[in-house]
Amino acid sequence: MSGEIIVIKQVEWSENPLGSQQVAEFETEVRSQQLQRTENQVTPAPVEDLKEEDVELNPPANPNRSVVESVGAIPNQLYERLGLTMPRWLLWIMTVVIGIILSGLLVSTLALWTPLWSNLDRTDEDLGTNAKDEIKVPLPGELWSKLSQYNLSRPMNILIMGIEPVSGTVDGSPESFAGKSDTMLLVRLNPSEKSVRVLSIPRDTMIAIPEKGEKGLTKVSDANAKGGPVLAARVVSRTLNNAPIDRYIRISTSGLRQLVDQLGGIEVFVPQSMEYKDSSSRLSINLVSGWQTLNGEQAEQFARFREPGLGDLPRVQRQQALTAALLQRLNSPTVLPRLPQLTRLMRKYFDTNLKMEEMMALVNFGLNLDRDNFQMTVLPGTFSRFSKDPDSYWLNMTGQQSLLNDYVGVNVPGLKPDMRQVPNLKIAIQNASNQPQLTEKVIAYLKQKGFTNIYKVPDWPDTQRQTQIVVQKGNRRVGVDLQKVLGLGQIEVAAIGDLESDLTIRIGKDWK
Repeated sequence: MSGEIIVIKQVEWSENPLGSQQVAEFETEVRSQQLQRTENQVTPAPVEDLKEEDVELNPPANPNRSVVESVGAIPNQLYERLGLTMPRWLLWIMTVVIGIILSGLLVSTLALWTPLWSNLDRTDEDLGTNAKDEIKVPLPGELWSKLSQYNLSRPMNILIMGIEPVSGTVDGSPESFAGKSDTMLLVRLNPSEKSVRVLSIPRDTMIAIPEKGEKGLTKVSDANAKGGPVLAARVVSRTLNNAPIDRYIRISTSGLRQLVDQLGGIEVFVPQSMEYKDSSSRLSINLVSGWQTLNGEQAEQFARFREPGLGDLPRVQRQQALTAALLQRLNSPTVLPRLPQLTRLMRKYFDTNLKMEEMMALVNFGLNLDRDNFQMTVLPGTFSRFSKDPDSYWLNMTGQQSLLNDYVGVNVPGLKPDMRQVPNLKIAIQNASNQPQLTEKVIAYLKQKGFTNIYKVPDWPDTQRQTQIVVQKGNRRVGVDLQKVLGLGQIEVAAIGDLESDLTIRIGKDWK
């Protein structure tokens, strides 16, 4: 079975009859692929009863709609070596997928490669990376050799949604996944480029849902509540010029709490004190600033805290930081013995239409991901100060052709790329060196080099050793150009810098 190829067929959500047929098929597949749940417990579909050639639970009516093309099914020896039943083995793989692909796609790197807070004083061993910045994930038995047989052969787009709690529902029931999406990401894995790009979609992004007979615009967070993952995928695709969406993953917020508690907490840098209470959504937040070991409830508070007047973007940044810490903890060798317990716990908190072979291919892809090929950004837009809802987020795709092509795989006729040179970009200077005089020194140096749009932002509260170049808008090229001018700096392609900037220079102690 060596050399088995996983072929991902893309689904386009167009407005023509063929697109409608694809939507119907996708909806049927969604229903058939979900785990079978009772009111109080979750029972995975009886995979053991399937023949090896019957991996697809319900083959689609349209032969061109097939998602997996392979020469055989997953070998029984794999889950036997793990000492797990097939359902538990499937969930073990799901945990790895979530840990490596999902969590990894929310952050800058697997082992906290320059996240929202600083870890630049820690060693490679502390961070879980080797000298080549490759991922170290403990794999039992011959799992590595089995995983290597599964590969993505074409780009794959996955819509990931974190679902708000639904009052009066049982965790793991279909109803518990019917809430609004608190977090939304469109993740693109490209095997030809060996790259992963993540587009964060603010929950307040204004979109149209004509399928429900609604006039005007509503927020993208409403889509899942109004029509499940099918409608959510359709409106996101249409908003992004019919970007293909191949698969979805939905996660309940209860899952985050339970996972963090099972891991014994996670270490996170809280940049400021956070206090908030909302009885209607059962949300109470009370966190102090500084490095903290957060339990599950505190981790949810950190992820959901929303600063008044700043909309959703700072919260997106904190979610990236939180999931970075989560992934570091998941990657610890001490977690491996807990995987069976974790999979039993997480079975009720994750809902996806990913097939087993696809999960294997995703894990293999994530294990071989180079940090420089992991990039992320936020869907471009602005918050309206004139509408009745000041938190509403309005798209602005001017000059974003390169972003759409790189991050979702579509070309928009007439939409031009941003061709501005680095000296003309908006650059924020943030001091993280604990040496106040360096701020003016850096500004003077850049002005001498011809930079014209530079401004200061408040110091970063945690000292870091190495200067960081944060590429806020997703174009790594401009980060490389700025690095050449500075002669130093670690490039981070992620939306974790100043919200108004194109680039943020976070000055470290290495600036002389």
